Amino acid sequence: MTVATRHFDILLVGGGLSAGLIALALARYRPDVSVGIVEQGATFGGNHTWSSFASDLSPEGAELVAPIIAHRWPSYEIRFPSFSRQLHSGYQSAFSHRLHDALVAALPSEALILGTPVAAVTPTGVTLANQQTISAGAVLDARGQRASQHLELGFQKFVGLEVELEEPHGLEGPIIMDANVDQLDGYRFVYTLPFTATTAMIEDTYFADGLQLDRAAVAERVHAYARSQGWRIRRIIREEDGVLPMTIAGDIRAHLATIPEGVVPVGMAAALFHPATGYSFPDAVRLALHVAKLPNLNGAAIDRAVRDYAVEVWNTRSFYRLLNKMLFRAAYPHERRGILERFYGLSDPLVKRFYAGHSTIPDKIRVLTGKPPIPIPRAIRGILKG
Repeated sequence: MTVATRHFDILLVGGGLSAGLIALALARYRPDVSVGIVEQGATFGGNHTWSSFASDLSPEGAELVAPIIAHRWPSYEIRFPSFSRQLHSGYQSAFSHRLHDALVAALPSEALILGTPVAAVTPTGVTLANQQTISAGAVLDARGQRASQHLELGFQKFVGLEVELEEPHGLEGPIIMDANVDQLDGYRFVYTLPFTATTAMIEDTYFADGLQLDRAAVAERVHAYARSQGWRIRRIIREEDGVLPMTIAGDIRAHLATIPEGVVPVGMAAALFHPATGYSFPDAVRLALHVAKLPNLNGAAIDRAVRDYAVEVWNTRSFYRLLNKMLFRAAYPHERRGILERFYGLSDPLVKRFYAGHSTIPDKIRVLTGKPPIPIPRAIRGILKG
């Protein structure tokens, strides 16, 4: 008989953003609960930059993530062919290496299990690839988005280069969308985060139908964009890339049912990301606080609570999925920039509430009224399809 080598009250499988924040929240609010976290990579958090708007987080959420926020800016810029504008909303970026450092500081060393693939997951523990087992009172599966026949998805794909420039770039804040670029593979824009006067993350991004990402070709477009801005790259500090889901439609209960009962789906696995932007950071913060504040932290109680929470969040976001239906089903790829261009011409407070997932009824009416960027009959067919 195999004997468990370790036991934790709560075991997190996968050491990415959602698991890391849940572990930090439990360490802060429930220090009496033993927490373990298993990650197959060499560090927690992987190689990522996570960004959010300051207004996306509650004061409590902002306090939780303060150690992992690396940069803050008071405003950001949007650029389209017909206009450019500055939006005066706070913006911030967190680094994955800071999440790793925060976990090392918050949890005992025996709770941090790195470089260890997981072979099997059950409601009461995991079996590692080396056949060691770890038992737990609750097991939370945070291994990310997985394919699901119950979700219809579009994708946000990107390749980002963090670069050091020969001379200052001259930016005072991020450019969240520069859509003054050739429209390839759907809706394309470039996203730039200025970290210092001469360093920045430049990401070439696509809202597209398929998963394919030619990393080398897109990285070369980053270099071409830098040249177009008059920036000369001295060296590449690091690279990152990703293919993030954008929800169009689906059956959230059926999706959650694909994860065995008793194994708690968290983060991207529970479809906890903004459907229309792909941002996952605010949802990860909110879920971490939600879990840490549960009155009962046994496995069955956490599983019920998190699945109910995921369904509740899904049900509040039908408006954003409606917009995605028009973007991905009804609009031809070359029309998508016009849809986003019209949206970003709306008021600063409306855009801020949209990103936070708190659009009001007047906001929704304003987004859907006016001269439509695509023909109404085609928009209706896109909405009803599926």
